[in-house]
Amino acid sequence: MHVFYNPKGIGDVLIIPVKDGDRNAISQERVGDIVKITDANNGELLGYNLFHASEYMNLTEHGKIRLTDVMLADIKQTFEKIGLEDSLDFDLSPKFIVGHVDEKSPHENADKLSVCTVDVGEEKLQIVCGAPNVDAGQKVVVAKVGAIMPSGMKIKPTELRGVPSHGMICSAKELGIPDAPKEKGILVLEDKYEIGQAYELS
Repeated sequence: MHVFYNPKGIGDVLIIPVKDGDRNAISQERVGDIVKITDANNGELLGYNLFHASEYMNLTEHGKIRLTDVMLADIKQTFEKIGLEDSLDFDLSPKFIVGHVDEKSPHENADKLSVCTVDVGEEKLQIVCGAPNVDAGQKVVVAKVGAIMPSGMKIKPTELRGVPSHGMICSAKELGIPDAPKEKGILVLEDKYEIGQAYELS
């Protein structure tokens, strides 16, 4: 999860996006220097804008900033000080991680799909993959459930032809890597990457 702070471009405002929504159907509620943004149709939380942010927090980074546990604690403290009692229970665990394809087996209902068991460090995920080059023994980039792809697509648990899939094994193109191969296929990583480590998108 990232926040955004660009004092030269938009002023002393910390932007805390939580979820994408229809920009033509939003509702805003102001509590002191905080604007809470929700979906006007269903009430879902879309994010917050914290005005005069530098008066509340020591913001040394500018632009797109990875939200850490320490920074989240500062934001929670600021919200309490201003008087907005929202929980801010965000999942900050990495959503793009290095995985190892332990097993690959054919999908029982689809010739072009494979069912893979992928070790991502703390757990093993079953992921249905349609890439022709996926194979056991590879180190790959896994977008876990909850990941937001560069295209804006959010990864959700799903079923593909009746088989549950929890995550996605990514191609270079899906990861937004410049000069990605045009051929269909996942990105196979070099052996130097460690299973379970976060994969940073550029």
